[in-house]
Amino acid sequence: MTPAELAPTFFLAVVVILAVCRVVSRLLQLVGQPPVVGEMIAGVVLGPSVLGALLPGVEEGLFPQELRPVLYIVGQIGLVAFMFHVGWDFRMDRLSGVARSAGLVSAVGVVVPVLLGVVLIYAVGERTGALAEDVPLVVSALFVGVALAITAFPMLARIISERGLAGTRHGALALGAGAADDAVAWVLLAGVFSLAAGSAGLVSLAVLGGLGLVVAMVAAVRLRGRTALLADRVAPESLLLTLVGALFLVAWYTDEIGLYAVFGAFCLGLVFPRSEQLDRSVETLKPVGTVFLPLFFTYSGLNTDFTLLGAGPVLLFTAGCVLVAILGKFGACWLAARVAGEPNAVALRVGALMNARGLMQLIALNLGLAAGIVTQAMFSALVVVAIVTTVMATPLLTFFDRLERPRESLPRATVDA
Repeated sequence: MTPAELAPTFFLAVVVILAVCRVVSRLLQLVGQPPVVGEMIAGVVLGPSVLGALLPGVEEGLFPQELRPVLYIVGQIGLVAFMFHVGWDFRMDRLSGVARSAGLVSAVGVVVPVLLGVVLIYAVGERTGALAEDVPLVVSALFVGVALAITAFPMLARIISERGLAGTRHGALALGAGAADDAVAWVLLAGVFSLAAGSAGLVSLAVLGGLGLVVAMVAAVRLRGRTALLADRVAPESLLLTLVGALFLVAWYTDEIGLYAVFGAFCLGLVFPRSEQLDRSVETLKPVGTVFLPLFFTYSGLNTDFTLLGAGPVLLFTAGCVLVAILGKFGACWLAARVAGEPNAVALRVGALMNARGLMQLIALNLGLAAGIVTQAMFSALVVVAIVTTVMATPLLTFFDRLERPRESLPRATVDA
């Protein structure tokens, strides 16, 4: 297709994606699911698993192969804008008093799922037919382990915000543990890609580049006051362009060092200065994530084919991944919180929140697919893990709330909003 032919195809695809996402999100909101969960499931509905199975000609007409890279790139813009806003909304003061518990929960929430994932692949992986034939077993095992260790931090933050949990101890603890969890997971993922490439260069670049990012973040925090004063003298249009330029620059940098654009966008939001004019610019950028993030979910959905799970071994492998994922996150993080001295009411909710994989696991799966580490069958199996564990979070929190009334009896965070 020529660019002139691709443009109208893109516009129609965006209209369909936004409409379907809206409908599915509204339906799932009736059962208490956040909008992002609806968008994630809508992406699967538009792929070969549902639309392709029912109306293959319609799916191919709406989303031809030439269009898919465009959906990926524009979806990345939405993803970066969304993650920047998550970082901007993140309150560091809410971590006061929970740092020790968050550190232990994060460490256990990474180590246990990685170990369980590796054991699962070594035990049954080669018999499932879901592994890439030309990829060493150790690479496949480590990739699955890291994918299971990832927490859906953006979705976790959204759930905590929508349910008003930011001031609770379990909300603050989960936010801190989730942020640290994902930072470590992205470095581990870079290590897996280094191993797959037969070079330590990628993980070294990720570690050194990450240290450079930390230095830049510290400098940005120290210059916050001056930056805010300078921003107040700039016209709103110029300020918005500067913000977009800074956001894309940090996204490029973290992509190049192997920590990926989403992590850089979150970090920029975390240290971004505050002022009335800057806040208006940030709010102006927010709709970009709302509009274009569904394109990323659709791109992931187009790579998800649940018909590949019909074979007995692959279906059993999928069930094994779901079981290991829940044990490795919900179970391990609950236990870690209890060992850290947290009440059972707090520990259960932390486990439920940390168990959600959602958006971040989809990002990792797309990277693995592009690198040739992940097969379509493994991709589909792990998408099931992302959906099941993410959908579980809100009902579990509601269930725990009903078990223990009143909710006000739950311990509050050391520093409330």
